[in-house]
Amino acid sequence: MYIIMVASECAPVAKVGGLGDVVFGLTRELEIRGHSVDIILPKYDCLRYDQIFNLQIAFKDLWVPWYDRAVHCSVYFGFVHGRKCFFIEPHSGENFFNRHMFYGQVDDDQRFAFFSKAALEFMLKSNKHPDIIHCHDWQTGLVPVLLYEIYKFVGMTHPRVCYTLHNLQHQGVTREHILRATGLNRHAYFFHPDRLQDNFNHAALNLMKGGIVYSNFVTTVSPRYAWEIMNTTQSFGLGHTLQVHRGKVGGILNGIDYEVWNPEIDRHIPRQYGINTLDGKCDNKRALRQRFWLQDVLKPIVGYVGRLDEQKGVPLITHAIHYCLQHGCQFVLLGTSADGRIGRHFWHLKRHYNDNPDCHIELGFNEELSHLIYAGAEMMVVPSRFEPCGLTQMIALKYGAVPIVRATGGLADTVFDANYADRPYHERNGYVFNDFNNAGIESALHRAIGMWYSFPQYFRELMINGMRHDYSWNYPGQHYLNVFELIRDK
Repeated sequence: MYIIMVASECAPVAKVGGLGDVVFGLTRELEIRGHSVDIILPKYDCLRYDQIFNLQIAFKDLWVPWYDRAVHCSVYFGFVHGRKCFFIEPHSGENFFNRHMFYGQVDDDQRFAFFSKAALEFMLKSNKHPDIIHCHDWQTGLVPVLLYEIYKFVGMTHPRVCYTLHNLQHQGVTREHILRATGLNRHAYFFHPDRLQDNFNHAALNLMKGGIVYSNFVTTVSPRYAWEIMNTTQSFGLGHTLQVHRGKVGGILNGIDYEVWNPEIDRHIPRQYGINTLDGKCDNKRALRQRFWLQDVLKPIVGYVGRLDEQKGVPLITHAIHYCLQHGCQFVLLGTSADGRIGRHFWHLKRHYNDNPDCHIELGFNEELSHLIYAGAEMMVVPSRFEPCGLTQMIALKYGAVPIVRATGGLADTVFDANYADRPYHERNGYVFNDFNNAGIESALHRAIGMWYSFPQYFRELMINGMRHDYSWNYPGQHYLNVFELIRDK
């Protein structure tokens, strides 16, 4: 099967969150299974160019219709750790992708509408006829719209579209100028509740809604999240649209790349270890303490690694720090925030605990350091308000760091409570709480800390249960191929 991924991110060259990891990891799995996969990305000026091998011009003169003119583009090709990637570089006054950042611009809607148009124009002009076009999030929501309203009439009748929703909080709500820009025009046709009209602001267009309506199949990144977005407020207004199209909606749990996240081969940690050499984790714990000048005492280390924003549960992260330090634990945090208010809050916490020998707060992003925290910590907190999938808890499991999570989205699909899960004991791997409040996370922390101190052999079994489970791309890869086969035959 020939598959083209159209995405705004691909790790490690363009990574903001889990989307980049998914595009790279799934592509690699599909290639291992014998399928041909190309990835199309914007050529941002802030790409990790040191991670691209043999970058060269692949298509010199791509002219992309835009408003009443055409924008000249160059398309580059290069290998990203073996993945075949095409990078679209527009040459225009709008300067779409030379902004020193991936997202966060006032014209993001136009930037990614142009990218969606350019990706299809490149496929058309370079005579690419994939079986499947796999699009991701609102940034590429226009791809199936443009395919079925324009490009199928000029020769692209073969491709079918799978559209993956990674996070419904961001939907690409925009105005009618996108129709004029992309050549879709026909305002009355697209400003219709069955097409692109936003469900609440009828003067606006919703690019993610367009992707849902026009694609052949819609996936989300965990089965629980698929249920939540169709039955709770986590749809952020798209619940009705998803219900209308529920026959083509399903949840496929993300995987993680065990070539990168695996303590047995991890080159970023001082001591590699596995299920049969779990005592090696103690050396990493010691190294983590030395790195952050924590005292070497008989206490567990609780960690947090990830973005610091409202979705991730800032109040509960804060409360977990206080609670753990008051109840015989050390706490290590690695995170960064795009929200100035939240950033200031954690800088205040950092100063408050600066001289505490049991706490270290590291504000920033450091991939190598995150490996050491997973390898050195015995527990990881993930108290999200909502979590479409979550990679933190799956990485933690592989590293024998027992996750303490809120029962939402992919967290509920991957972490099974040590005391209360309806699973056999060998499948239980963490601690789960339901209510988004201090009492909720305290209940889980109390049980986890108590187990570590009072029943260390059972805590060790929990660690091993987590390390044993397979959250690689093996199973998700097959599930995606099943979807691709389903829609290819339609």
